[in-house]
Amino acid sequence: MSSEQLLDSEPAILKFVGPKDRARIKHNIELHKQKQNEMTTEQTFIAVKPDGVQRGLIGPIISRFENRGFKLVAIKLMTASKEHLEKHYEDLSSKPFFPGLVTYMASGPVCAMVWEGRDVVKTGRAILGATNPLQSAPGTIRGDFAIILIWHEQDVGRNVCHGSDAVDSAKKEIALWFKEEELQKWKPAQFDWVYEKA
Repeated sequence: MSSEQLLDSEPAILKFVGPKDRARIKHNIELHKQKQNEMTTEQTFIAVKPDGVQRGLIGPIISRFENRGFKLVAIKLMTASKEHLEKHYEDLSSKPFFPGLVTYMASGPVCAMVWEGRDVVKTGRAILGATNPLQSAPGTIRGDFAIILIWHEQDVGRNVCHGSDAVDSAKKEIALWFKEEELQKWKPAQFDWVYEKA
C-alpha cells in the first residue's frame, strides 16, 4: 500500500489500538495532510513589463500559467511611480543599471499579477526562463518572446516579465503591489483535475 493510500484509508494499525491511540493517530494523519498542503501551496508575483504589455504579450503569458494549472488570484494594469519601482527593486539600488531599470519600468503600463499553486514560485521562474533571454531555453516565456538583456552602464535590455525569486520575496512584492482585499479566494472548476490530492 502506498503512503497516499495509507493516508486516505484507515491505517491497518487502527485495528490494533485503543480509542485514545486511534484518535491521536487519526489527528496526526490529518495534521500531516494539512501541513503537506500548506508547504507546497504558495503565491507568487508575476509582472508583464512595459515591453511585454506594448507587444501584446499579456494574454500569451497568462495562458502559460493557466495551462500549467496555476490559479490567478489578482491582476491589474498600472503605470507604477518612480518611488514604487525604487522600493520594488531596492535590492538592486547599488547596481549601475538601476536608474535605467526604474525609468524603463515606469515608461508604460505593467500588468501585475498574483498566481497561486503548488510550488508556483519555483515553477513560475522556470516558466519565465533565465533573466537573460539569451540564456533562456526555447519554450520559456523569455526564450520565446525576448531577445537580449544588457545590464551595464545605463543600458537595460527588455526581458518581458518579472517573477518572484523566492517565497519570502513573493510575499513582499505582493504586499507592495496589492492590497489584501484585492487577492481573490476561489476554487477553479479544474482544481480536482489538476491536483490529485487537495
